[in-house]
Amino acid sequence: MTTPMRLTDHKREAIVLAAIAEFRDRGFEVTSMDRIAARAEVSKRTVYNHFPSKEELFAEILRRLWSCAAPAPDAAYHSDRGLREQLRELLLGKMATLNDPHFLDLARVAFGATIHSPDRAQTWVNRLNEREEAFTVWIRAAQQDGRLKPLDPEFAATQIHALLKSFAFWPQVTLNAELLSAEKQHQVVESALDLFLGWYEVPGAQAH
Repeated sequence: MTTPMRLTDHKREAIVLAAIAEFRDRGFEVTSMDRIAARAEVSKRTVYNHFPSKEELFAEILRRLWSCAAPAPDAAYHSDRGLREQLRELLLGKMATLNDPHFLDLARVAFGATIHSPDRAQTWVNRLNEREEAFTVWIRAAQQDGRLKPLDPEFAATQIHALLKSFAFWPQVTLNAELLSAEKQHQVVESALDLFLGWYEVPGAQAH
């Protein structure tokens, strides 16, 4: 049975959701703690009791973004399975995250808040890259198994992420484009597989 949220937890959640909405609508620099308190329907003192500053609120939003962007539970390389089958599962898991409205809303807030702060932006990018390390590990393992050509695993992982994000992240975050339909998601994933494996897969290498 789910434990009911305490009143203080309800208020904390209301504050975070209000901050997300205010940062999204007005931008990080312009938004005040007063506006967040008003939108959350709590006192300013309550806001400061939970979050001493806007930076603390932003850190909480980023924490939720990291949580949404967690890698698939099983991202291990399997020598006895086809490369396309394994990579498809990884990409579909990534696509599910990129097509999540909550994740995109958090990403819009994070992106907007980093425009005027290069240091903050670099921290965000570095943390997101950590969440994508699973692809690098998988590529390195497949390469060591002789099924992918000699390549820089991090470079290749960035490439394949870019193939997805060009359709299922940046247009939605920067231009408020619609989420991809299931058919479009499938098209993007299969096209990315064609390009990636067509260039990097070792011809004739088989599962074993």
